[in-house]
Amino acid sequence: MDATQDSLSSTTPRRRRPVRRTLLLVVGSLLLLVILAVGGLGTWIAVSFANARVDTVGEVDFDRVLAVPRLAESRVEPDGTRVFSLRMQEGESDLGGERPTPTWGFAGAYLGPTLRATRGEKVRVEVTNGLSEPSTVHWHGMHLPPEMDGGPHQMVEPGTTWSPHWVIDQPATTLWYHPHPHGATASHVRRGLAGMFLLDDPADSAGGRVGAALPHRYGVDDVPLVVQDVRLDDDGRIDDQESLFSSVGALGDRVLVNGTPGPYDEVTAQRTRYRLLNASTARTYTFAFSDRREFALVGTDGGLVERPVSLDQIVLTPGERAEIVVTMEPGDRTVLRSEPLPDRFGGGSRFTGDDDRLDVLELRAADRLDPSPPLPRRLAPPPDVDPSDAVRTRTFQVSSNAINGRRMDMGRIDAQVEDGSTEIWDVSSGDGGLHNFHVHDVQFRVVSVGGRTPPVDERGWKDTVPVRPGDPVRLAVRFDLPPGASGAPGGAPYMFHCHLLRHEDSGAMGQFVVVPPGQGSDTATAPPTPTTAHTH
Repeated sequence: MDATQDSLSSTTPRRRRPVRRTLLLVVGSLLLLVILAVGGLGTWIAVSFANARVDTVGEVDFDRVLAVPRLAESRVEPDGTRVFSLRMQEGESDLGGERPTPTWGFAGAYLGPTLRATRGEKVRVEVTNGLSEPSTVHWHGMHLPPEMDGGPHQMVEPGTTWSPHWVIDQPATTLWYHPHPHGATASHVRRGLAGMFLLDDPADSAGGRVGAALPHRYGVDDVPLVVQDVRLDDDGRIDDQESLFSSVGALGDRVLVNGTPGPYDEVTAQRTRYRLLNASTARTYTFAFSDRREFALVGTDGGLVERPVSLDQIVLTPGERAEIVVTMEPGDRTVLRSEPLPDRFGGGSRFTGDDDRLDVLELRAADRLDPSPPLPRRLAPPPDVDPSDAVRTRTFQVSSNAINGRRMDMGRIDAQVEDGSTEIWDVSSGDGGLHNFHVHDVQFRVVSVGGRTPPVDERGWKDTVPVRPGDPVRLAVRFDLPPGASGAPGGAPYMFHCHLLRHEDSGAMGQFVVVPPGQGSDTATAPPTPTTAHTH
């Protein structure tokens, strides 16, 4: 072997060692980075999990008197029509932050006045949009023609007025109103556009005696509670940011009642009727009292229940209402709070607020209380929708952005139902999460939950109902067109949707029309006749 060959033979291995060492260093570094990344991710998830739970029990000062929304003024025209005026407008409100918070409201900076009307009355609401973007006003739970419903087809442009009108044709109940623009409902409601609409019925089941026996002095022993959660950023603005792990939408870390942070109610009567409304966009509340005292449930979404029901907690998902009567002794104090979601609801998580504990409202009884009559033993007939009368059964699987796998399409009608008919609607969670389900125009009967008799708090008239994972809900729904509705094929639609508003905005919504008998079908794809709000 010559010198050249010997030189090549001896130097080749020495050239390979640095390459091998470099490869090992690169691979080792990559593995270390992966380990650190995984560990960091795990730490981040663990920290996020720990920080996701909100607990304000004992932390709220309760240093502000509960604001009670004023009763809206109205005028009565010669033909008997009661006319209300509402203006959507921008403003600033004290929501407990370091500085005023930019908000929206009806006829004010935040929330809206309470509208009140009586069964049989003709009403008209003149809705003016003083905002810089289009919106709508939906009359949640109201029985009225589809053109007056205030859904996404009845947009009110900035600077215009919409004047829906209808006849009040349902029992006494607690309803509410809020925007319903497709894709922006959560944002508009979160900024403060919401209010109650109370209906009275002098011809109740006991010839008027039931209404008189229940606490009925508005703002005294009959008090609305519009409950919302908010989170404020460093500038005092409402924070719309959602947790990366939240499947329900933006959750707040403080609770407002009628727009009041840290509220207390000065109780002056032995019994007080509280009209609870979950006006939050995503949060479910488990309402209970700090001393675990029992209260009487006297009404659900659509009116009075058959008889008072004694409970020590009640769960309300977004959009649901409950009328409860609380009995106090002189000098009593107790706190209404939201407890973790009961196990029977299942499927929840810390990231959806289900483990949170929130102080909501302190009740402070005066040293002397006005006497209150005992509650009537019977309040109203039970829901009279008979499932055996159903002409068809429809199935709905709700997910976070679709129903039955289809996202909301303003140009698609998902069902045609026959005027005067009864149908069975089977509703279930399609993605393993907790949802709820709201149907416009109607109040329905909950027939079963998971094949079982529904809980006592879901046996009255309902228009919004929880949909728990693994527990399909069977509803019996009767579709009676209200006075003034045409029922012509291709007419304006009503909506059905998840009332977790991020889900609604993301596509978990569909449309149905009510058509003459004999013209119903399981599905339909013909677009509705375009409808717009009447403006001037």
